[in-house]
Amino acid sequence: MKITKYGKFLKYTYIKWNLLILFMGLLFMQGIVKLESTGDNLFHIFINGARVGSVAAPEDAEHMLWEARREIAAPAQGLVLMDVEMTYVGEEVLYGYVDDPQEVYDNILQALRTGIRETSVLSYTLKMDEYMVNLASLEEMEKLLQAVVSKYDSEGKFGVDIVQDENRLFNVLTANAVDRQKQSQEQEMLAQQEQQLFPEAGIQAELTQLFAQDVEKEEKDFGDYDLGILSMDFAEKVEIVEAYLPQSQLQPLDKAIEELTVEQETVGTYEVQSGDTLSEIAIKVNIPMDDIVAMNDSLEDINTMIRAGQELVITVPEPKITMERQEVNYYEEIYDAPVQYIERDDWFTTQTNVIQQPSAGFRKVVARESYENDTLTQREILKEEVVMEAVAKIVERGTKVPPTYIKPISGGRASSGFGRRKAPTKGASTYHKGQDWATPVGTTVVASCGGRVSKAGWGSGYGYVVYIDHEDGRQTRYAHLSKILVKAGEYVKQGQKIALSGNTGISSGPHVHFEILIGGKQVNPLKYLK
Repeated sequence: MKITKYGKFLKYTYIKWNLLILFMGLLFMQGIVKLESTGDNLFHIFINGARVGSVAAPEDAEHMLWEARREIAAPAQGLVLMDVEMTYVGEEVLYGYVDDPQEVYDNILQALRTGIRETSVLSYTLKMDEYMVNLASLEEMEKLLQAVVSKYDSEGKFGVDIVQDENRLFNVLTANAVDRQKQSQEQEMLAQQEQQLFPEAGIQAELTQLFAQDVEKEEKDFGDYDLGILSMDFAEKVEIVEAYLPQSQLQPLDKAIEELTVEQETVGTYEVQSGDTLSEIAIKVNIPMDDIVAMNDSLEDINTMIRAGQELVITVPEPKITMERQEVNYYEEIYDAPVQYIERDDWFTTQTNVIQQPSAGFRKVVARESYENDTLTQREILKEEVVMEAVAKIVERGTKVPPTYIKPISGGRASSGFGRRKAPTKGASTYHKGQDWATPVGTTVVASCGGRVSKAGWGSGYGYVVYIDHEDGRQTRYAHLSKILVKAGEYVKQGQKIALSGNTGISSGPHVHFEILIGGKQVNPLKYLK
């Protein structure tokens, strides 16, 4: 087919019109815009490295990011922590494709949700000494503290007020236990006073006050006392502060109540009183004697002697929060009169003698009592009627501090202890009545305790020996010496040099033999050495 010049013109015209129509279609398609040539004018937006769309200006993306953050945070009612890093890459183009704004916003929203690390909610933290607990609301905090109060308030009189702590500069709350009935009465009285047109003043007010004082001075009968809990409050300072915390750090209310109200075993001490026995102490503290022995290294068994003033380790059940309260109570009770002591200055403090046995009495009393949790800390008798008089226990006791005993040599090796043994040499006893320390001949031997030398010389199997009598009635003996440095009748002080060690008498080698005698009989010296 032959193409003429006119036909070529038509063909070219057709192609140009098609290209023009295609260009115009692209120009008016959604997203294709003509951009001003002023540098970078098309921006590709990335959140945490992931592309979320393209916009004409970075400010558009920043506004979308702000709106998306607000949309995520609004329903959380707290602080939402998220990892967010927005970056963009710009380029300069004549015509460029920008994404639909809603699509870009949705992509940003999805990227933010993916980057959420944790959500913190408004909560409240309770602090008392070293104890802390986080709860979801002030209402829960009040219920927690009310549970602690109610444990010791059998009458249901006391509630909890959470108020601003006036002594703190920052927004710190505190809590107090309050008598709701008394609080209501005070509010009513205040309201009545405000309504009075002519309140009492001058002489009339003074007369009213004097009358009230006279009534207080009158002798009360048992029925005149208001019995029950007078006051109650937290022993430790209560601090409550607002905080934004993750849900994972909030404690369920029921678990917090259990933690604060259930008693836990804590280590305490008991000071032995005059006249105490281990069995009586076990009853007082409600701990078996074997357990007390196991907790105290100073007790070998349940028969170990204890002394007044000695401190014993015990376990005491205590809750985490201490409540203080004061009560007025009426009792009909068996009571004991205070022990009467007669001091003997010539006796040691370890010596006592009961010269009158006690007898319990019976009485009616009204008493004001102070408690820490369930432990009675103080008692004051307000009114007493003795039905049967108690007879006091009368005890003589010494005031002199008893002497102490020290090891008679420095160093040395314990070679033979007190008690049964195999005879170390011919003629030696199979029941050893002292303590031996192997030491070179010539070692200094000192007085274990101050006293008067009753013997200093040869003692047959003892070899050279020294006896010292002490003011508590005990005697010490030092045997197998090589040289004696004191004489009989001489007074020596504790730690004074009295002899040199040796190997005399019936001896298997150089050593010092040491004895303590009580009532004329040898005892294990190691039990008495300081």
